[in-house]
Amino acid sequence: MNRLKDFIEWQAYGVCTFIGNALGVATSRIRLWFIYISFLTLGSPVIIYMVMAFWLNLKKYILSARRNPLKYL
Repeated sequence: MNRLKDFIEWQAYGVCTFIGNALGVATSRIRLWFIYISFLTLGSPVIIYMVMAFWLNLKKYILSARRNPLKYL
């Protein structure tokens, strides 16, 4: 079960993990804050979360394209 959770966290979005690593805060605390703030503000942080997930995935694809120069030949 932990392998599945780790895979989903790493592959799916990783926003909370990225923020936790950047700030040095536990990922579980960041997830709890997202949940609390989402309930208090009627879901607006979910939109912010999705935008951040888009940018993180975009960054991952750009970096992987730079590492493989023969990809587009």
